[in-house]
Amino acid sequence: MGKLDGKVALITGGARGQGRSHALTFAREGAEIVICDVAEDLSTVPYPLANTGDLADTARMVEDLGRRCLAMQADVRDSGEMRTVVERAISEFGRVDILLANAGIESFATSWELTDEQWDEMIAVNLTGVWKSCRAVIPHMIERRAGVLLLTSSIAGLKGLGNQAHYCASKHGVVGLMRTLALELAPHGIRVNTVHPSSVDTPIIKNQAMYTLFSGGNPNATLEEVTPAFRDLNLMDTPWIEPQDISKAMLFLASDDARYITGTTLPVDAGLMAK
Repeated sequence: MGKLDGKVALITGGARGQGRSHALTFAREGAEIVICDVAEDLSTVPYPLANTGDLADTARMVEDLGRRCLAMQADVRDSGEMRTVVERAISEFGRVDILLANAGIESFATSWELTDEQWDEMIAVNLTGVWKSCRAVIPHMIERRAGVLLLTSSIAGLKGLGNQAHYCASKHGVVGLMRTLALELAPHGIRVNTVHPSSVDTPIIKNQAMYTLFSGGNPNATLEEVTPAFRDLNLMDTPWIEPQDISKAMLFLASDDARYITGTTLPVDAGLMAK
């Protein structure tokens, strides 16, 4: 028996990276899966985002595990599109038990050099998009008097980081949202928590813009050159965490093993916060 037998999990940003890992992990534990992703590049993001092929690949991987998967191209910034995702999920599977609000982006500049477009797009995806995803599914969960909301924050939701004021603001905002939702929804049997990864081995970390940042500005920096800088962030001897490590934390919080855990912030950070 799996930890999520009979459950339906909706995962935003599910086309690749952490979202794909979460979808496969939850499917292995018996859940039916709904994934959505914007599946196109955004103007302020300095690395390629997932595409529709990635979205289809994740759906196929879930189905190869013997679980059903509904995959939709949808933008978490759009309330109507998120309502449509939830409505189709309920139509297809009859319920949504778990929302994993995972969709997120990254970009870089000092706080005084950020453009309006960078700030607005970051907040729209990483914070407002989380709220719109939650808002779309909460009435259904209230009606059923059960549900789990898992919100992907970051160690940037617990501390400041240079060149990422907009990212830190968005991820700190997710924590405030989580704490309020936990208070409001506990009487309805709904749990709400945040997970806070440090660097994770996904395209949001492994791209030229990130290498340039971590090298101090070298536009031609390589992964090998910046790996020691990533390693130095952590207390444990690793430059980054694997997506599966985050997925295991999400699985714990989504399962009945965590039935009395709500309103919490869970770092999965190789000791970065302790260091």
